[in-house]
Order: sequence, then C-alpha cells, then structure tokens
Amino acid sequence: MNKKDYYHLVIYGDSITKGITFDEQSNKYVVLQENFGGLLQKEFNGVIHTVGKFGNTIIRAAKKLNRQVIQKNPDIVILEFGGNDCDFNWEEIAKNPFKDYSPNTDINMFKDHLKKTIKTLRANNIVPVFMSLPPLDAERYLKWVSKNNPCDEKNILKWLETVTRIYWWHERYNSAIINIAEETNTKLIDVRGTFLQEKDYRKYICLDGIHPNELGHRLIANKIIEYTKASYDFLIKKISD
Repeated sequence: MNKKDYYHLVIYGDSITKGITFDEQSNKYVVLQENFGGLLQKEFNGVIHTVGKFGNTIIRAAKKLNRQVIQKNPDIVILEFGGNDCDFNWEEIAKNPFKDYSPNTDINMFKDHLKKTIKTLRANNIVPVFMSLPPLDAERYLKWVSKNNPCDEKNILKWLETVTRIYWWHERYNSAIINIAEETNTKLIDVRGTFLQEKDYRKYICLDGIHPNELGHRLIANKIIEYTKASYDFLIKKISD
C-alpha cells in the first residue's frame, strides 16, 4: 500500500458492521452510537465509510459492490460477512423439523463469492482485509430464534440434534474465511480469537446471542487498532495530529 497523507477505508458487511445491538430496556434493535467503526474513526488517519445492512449476505453485497464500495474509491476495505450466510429459516424449521433445510448461502457459494469479491477489489487497486466472525452464544441464540416458545425450541432442537450444532455451523463459515484469507494471501483481523481469549466471551454478546454489545464493539475496535498499529502504523493518527 502506498503511503500518503490521508486514507479512505470502507467497512463492508452486515448488521454487526452497521452497529446494530439489542437494547434490553426498549426491547428492540438499535444502532449503537459508539460502534466499532465509529471508535476506529477516532484513531484512523482518514475517513471511514461504514456500509452495513441488517440481514446482508455476501451474495447481496456482491451485487452492490460497485455502487456501495468501489465508487467510493477506498484504499482499503474490511469485509465482515458470514453470520447471515450461515443462518437458516428457523421459523420453517420450527414448523417442520423433519425436512432438510439449506442455509441462506451454501458454503461453496459463500467461498466463491468471497474470492470473486477479493479479485474485484484488487482489480480496482483496493486492499481487501477479512474480519473473522465474532462468536455466537448458541444457547441464547436458540432461545432467540425460537422466540422463547418451548414448543418451537423443542422442534428446532429435534432438527439440530444438539444446540452446539449452531456454534459448529457458524464456526464452519468462519473457518472458510480463514482458509480463503490464506489461499488468496489476504490480510485477516482475527476478531473471533480476541473474543475467545476472554474468560467469558458471552458478556460481550447481546441477549439475542449473536450481536456484539457495546463492550463487544469496543473489543472489536481495539483489536482492529492493535492490528493496524502492528501492520500499518501509518494508518493511525499521530499524537500531534
């Protein structure tokens, strides 16, 4: 990456990128003002564009890559995808746990679109960086997708066979991100590893079991800043700035 006075960074992803958290007091999803993108902006030597959408998958994002990312002419793009790609239609599963169901994005299609996205970004002289997925809390997530309905939870568990399968399936997509990063020689910020180093990573996750809370967003921001200082210190503002 060529050094210059000012840089443009796009963080491209889903609701985690957008800064969505679940507010227990209002009992609804809200946009966290001090989200990891905003915290990073305070340290970044340039401007950060956060492009995140609730429910976004890599396939939807790939279709809008030119308009939402490339036209902004960024130097770097951090990609945060996978949480929605690996998810299922839990409502349908709760109705009939004896059928076969597919995730929102097939794992091979997920890999292919990640590779194509990396290729497109590099063709436009943009540096791609992967962000690994924050871990989920399988038990909380099961309660959430079953809407605390004992009957729905029982049916979903029939299909899952074990609640840990939720974590395992999520981990499978995270592993795909890590493997593609290695295969394509793409930088990776291991956010997941940072969460799992904590004594109890669940305290950084919302009631829904999947969205990082305010503490979680600070954890993500600190990891990205730590990584950037170690690998690209010129992207961090100097104290005199």
